[in-house]
Amino acid sequence: MVFFRVPFVIQSFYKNRKWTGDNSKSVYLTFDDGPDGMITPWLLDILKKEKIQATFFCVGSQVAKYPSTYKKIVDLGHRVGNHTYNHEKGTKTPADEYMKSIKMTDELIDSNLFRPPYGRMTKRQERLVLKSKKKIIMWSWISHDYNENMNANTIIKKAVKIKGGDILLFHNNLKSKKIMMSSLPEVIKIIRDKGLTFNTLTT
Repeated sequence: MVFFRVPFVIQSFYKNRKWTGDNSKSVYLTFDDGPDGMITPWLLDILKKEKIQATFFCVGSQVAKYPSTYKKIVDLGHRVGNHTYNHEKGTKTPADEYMKSIKMTDELIDSNLFRPPYGRMTKRQERLVLKSKKKIIMWSWISHDYNENMNANTIIKKAVKIKGGDILLFHNNLKSKKIMMSSLPEVIKIIRDKGLTFNTLTT
């Protein structure tokens, strides 16, 4: 079964991670894995058109590959966060290598926000990340736009359950391109129709 909303029991088990935003009248759009030379410009255009500020969790190697695109994210006033250098899965990466990847990305991204790729990290990695003064940002609602078996209409239907305070996860990569582009405009409309505003995560 595909869960769009993260069960509360999981959120309560990982109490050192942030699952929801501080404002109960806002939602928090977040985008992982970018920047990308083709997807990100489209995304920035629609966010600008809708007057929305979002939070981008960027992969260090992608920032190095598309520095001007990354600069545009920042220049437009969006928040950014660290998403490791090579999108390493924490549970399959030694802690010292994992922290090295984060520190490499810190040289390119000035932020104390961190999101673990796949949402996976070991307890030791979690302790080390927190010790480095970073906030571990998760999500309360996920679009599953990366899933080849998912379709935009299902995401749009599930968006009806979005509520104030939710941190929403979409992806900013080629794999998620079609589904993300098809669903995001409608999800934004649903959120606006609920009378909710959009906000960025605080550093």
